[in-house]
Amino acid sequence: MNALAATNRNFQRAARILGLDSKLEKSLLIPFREIKVECTIPKDDGTLVSYVGFRIQHDNARGPMKGGIRYHPEVDPDEVNALAQLMTWKTAVADIPYGGAKGGIGCNPRDLSISELERLTRVFTQKIHDLIGVQRDVPAPDMGTNAQTMAWILDEYSKFHGHSPAVVTGKPIDLGGSLGREAATGLGVVFATEAWLAENGKAVSDQTFAIQGFGNVGTWAAKAIFERGGKVVAVSDITGAIKNPNGIDITALLKHKETNPNLTEFQGADTMDPNEVLVHECDVLIPCALGGVLNKDNAADVKAKLIVEAANHPTDPDADEILSKKGVTILPDIYANAGGVTVSYFEWVQNIQGFMWDEEKVNRELKKYMSKAFLDIKAMCKIHDCDLRMGAFTLGVNRVARATLLRGWEA
Repeated sequence: MNALAATNRNFQRAARILGLDSKLEKSLLIPFREIKVECTIPKDDGTLVSYVGFRIQHDNARGPMKGGIRYHPEVDPDEVNALAQLMTWKTAVADIPYGGAKGGIGCNPRDLSISELERLTRVFTQKIHDLIGVQRDVPAPDMGTNAQTMAWILDEYSKFHGHSPAVVTGKPIDLGGSLGREAATGLGVVFATEAWLAENGKAVSDQTFAIQGFGNVGTWAAKAIFERGGKVVAVSDITGAIKNPNGIDITALLKHKETNPNLTEFQGADTMDPNEVLVHECDVLIPCALGGVLNKDNAADVKAKLIVEAANHPTDPDADEILSKKGVTILPDIYANAGGVTVSYFEWVQNIQGFMWDEEKVNRELKKYMSKAFLDIKAMCKIHDCDLRMGAFTLGVNRVARATLLRGWEA
């Protein structure tokens, strides 16, 4: 089942549980606006090349739309639609005043020089500048884009609208980016995990963890777990996988990664089959990489009691059913990985005020938001007698539905 079908299914289940009016349900699913633009640029060798850029703006009932921009050769409109919709529910679960959006350009950033990427980003911004904005739609980095991409969008947008640092988040610190943004998603994952553990009378320090995916999110999560005395017993990324039943020294591993990207050459652990990480002996499993990694083929073999979805959509619906029968708890992606968009919100707030926070304040506020969202989800679980995924979806959908009704949606 693809991301769009799964997201729609979760939405429809939540709408049924909430008893939403069928007309309202239908209107909540339909995107507010879909933008498609042709971006033609001269390449470094003088030839002209054209790429398709787009932006899907899903919902703005609760505030400006928010979501990433990805540069990827297979930008599938269906997937982008699902991700835009997911952002609408995610921002509502975190209780930040945004709606959802997502966008991108169908290109392979690895095949483009820095100057070609800059030209492409600027042309894309010229084509959509009047449809994004501080109070309209606030982009952020995603796959294949980074802080530099955001700096170019900011500069190009500001030529039309005057200096507007709050038009994008995930910027370089020197241009109004927020401290703590880099670590936010990984740290948010750990705050979410702590919230669940605390409720069950446990702590990070007495649990073992397996982390699948050791990019930005995985490394920051591992670092935070290690600092709190938790044992990371298995880690994998695209280069391979390693394990150590006594716990991997994460500080040493990160030091190793600075000079050698290959995990398997790290001295402090044994190599293992990367597919085994998901079914490795541990208390908490954190998938931080791609969608659909837990499916009907491997779900029955999962040993963890808690799965924290740091990636988007890592558990497909078949696996969901198998795992819930086994009594495995899942902290769903629309809650667990909301740390990134929450700190993006803090960045936007700081830019609008023209007053920046220190990193300690950013992390303190992030913990507050993640803890409150967990309690809000638990309250929905209690009211509707459902699992955490449906608790989160009903919470998000209900907030958006209420905002929509209050604004007068039929007019």
